Amino acid sequence: MAEGDRQAAQTDSVYRHDAAENLPAHSHHDVEVLAEDRARRYWRANLRVLTTLLGIWAFVAFGCGIVLGDWLDQFHIGGFPLGFWFTQQGAMLVFVALIAVYHLWMSRIERAHGVDDDPDGLAPQPGEPRRR
Repeated sequence: MAEGDRQAAQTDSVYRHDAAENLPAHSHHDVEVLAEDRARRYWRANLRVLTTLLGIWAFVAFGCGIVLGDWLDQFHIGGFPLGFWFTQQGAMLVFVALIAVYHLWMSRIERAHGVDDDPDGLAPQPGEPRRR
């Protein structure tokens, strides 16, 4: 096979996403590019959420369940010492609550920064006031 034919065969076998069939519909975010300042503000807000929620997680898991467990045992919930309750059930309930808080908080941040996944494209454009 000649050199030109080999190069043509290699280029033809390269997968090109834009030429593929049955692609999912692109969202309104594909054409929007976040300015560097907006991206920095988004990630700063994202990191604030993560550090806050991970701090709560660490306090509940290690603080209430292990470190403060003996002190919390002087209080009772449903006949069980509070330290035991946090270790066995309370921590899990707090973790589930943290998942819900994370979802709601991140949805709000994404909407505010224009990177949410609104199916109907109602997210505000840059510089446009947020709709309620």
